[in-house]
Amino acid sequence: MNLQMMLPLLVAAGTALAALVVDLFTQPRWRWPYGVALAGAALTAAAAFAVQPRQIGTFCAGLAAPGGTEVMPVDCAYVYDARARLITVLVAALTVGALLLYAPALRRGDSPAGETVFLFACAMTGGVALAAAGDLITLIVALETLTVPLYALVALHRRRAGTAAAASVTFFATSVVATAVTLLGAALLYLASGTVQLRGLVSAPLFAGDDWRPVALTGLALILVGLGFKVAAVPLHAWAPATYEGAPVPVAAFLSTASKLGGVAAILIVVDGVLATGAAGDDRSMFVTAGITLAVLAALSMLVGTLVALRQRRTVRLLAWSSVAQAGFILAPLGGLAGLALAGPVDGLLDAALVYTVFFLVLELAAFSAVVALRPGAADGGTLADLHGLGRGAPWRAAALTFALVGLAGLPPMLAGLFAKITVIQALLSVDSYRLALLVALVSVIGLAVYWRPVAALYRAADTPADAAPAHWAPAAALALATAAGVVLTVAPQLVYAAVTAWR
Repeated sequence: MNLQMMLPLLVAAGTALAALVVDLFTQPRWRWPYGVALAGAALTAAAAFAVQPRQIGTFCAGLAAPGGTEVMPVDCAYVYDARARLITVLVAALTVGALLLYAPALRRGDSPAGETVFLFACAMTGGVALAAAGDLITLIVALETLTVPLYALVALHRRRAGTAAAASVTFFATSVVATAVTLLGAALLYLASGTVQLRGLVSAPLFAGDDWRPVALTGLALILVGLGFKVAAVPLHAWAPATYEGAPVPVAAFLSTASKLGGVAAILIVVDGVLATGAAGDDRSMFVTAGITLAVLAALSMLVGTLVALRQRRTVRLLAWSSVAQAGFILAPLGGLAGLALAGPVDGLLDAALVYTVFFLVLELAAFSAVVALRPGAADGGTLADLHGLGRGAPWRAAALTFALVGLAGLPPMLAGLFAKITVIQALLSVDSYRLALLVALVSVIGLAVYWRPVAALYRAADTPADAAPAHWAPAAALALATAAGVVLTVAPQLVYAAVTAWR
């Protein structure tokens, strides 16, 4: 066991335990456990930077390379490579952002501080473990560790007890079904291959003959469908709008960013592990199965999410349906797998999906942060009508929200969103997936109307004087950090491309 490689995970888990213990001795003072959780999330990101990523693993069943002691990651449960480090940093940063957004509610006593920050830290621990998962067991357990605390976080708000409880039940019920589908798919893949090691499938019995291939293909499709729930991909999206609307806005922000990142990371790990084995001879069935499954999820998500978002009047619900559409853009490059015969071009498609995810996370966090900052003291995100006049009443906060929405639309001057969409289209064209690339371009144009509506509402005259109350320092800090990150990605998008491609 390599403890140095597991340092970010140990720091994340230690943060959860420390916040719980501190809360026991400092009640009712909320600042102590809150400070511990905030510092722990920042330390988790720092630990991820401190640990040098390597293509080796821990908790391994394999043998060391000749003349060395390092075990190659073929049969390892935990592999901390450069991609795992990037995802770990993102999960920790998103946790910091969510905690900053939640600070005003904790100060008002809307939620118990100790329990809330403990649950956030537990979810962060699951995300960190998921980033380096090397087998199906670790992946599913880590993903559930990320998800389960969110059930309670959705409901844990006194001022929104009724709607939050209903949203939590909806989230829980659909999540259980999705987990069952994922577990069934993992069981079928294990039955066909004889291993749960994703990187070890190259030597599995599955590729020695074709008798078990239909079982493996069914298992792969079920795993991808089950994981599609985590990214709120259509038709597995029904939980997202109701849950986002009923949850506290900071929790909705965490669901839309960190939880979605967990689902994307899980899909990338599965696709990378299964398809890196390559096709057996002329059999392209693994590529076709993964590609068609993800292409259908992507196309439906882009279309349904964009069209339904056009009719939304509530701000958080609009962002929820927008998030559904954005899930389609994230999965779109992976739809190009259907046209591949060799594993070589897979890396480019995976990189495009992860690049888009990074850009989306920054812009989405900025949008939710602006909603919280523009409505200090409110328990929800309100309606688009509540934004009227805030362009003049709170110019800087309104400008930050406009900046984020323009970026999500993929328009200048927020070029980060435009770079993300171009990356997706280029990846699809590189594998001759012209239909899906055309759909991405078409939906991007239609989506301009989605983001124009809240922007127009901000600068429309209000019937009554707009509420321009000063924002709490914590949401303002989260908004400033997310907006600054968006500006950096607009000026220097190569930073994301370099970080994403470094794992190879």
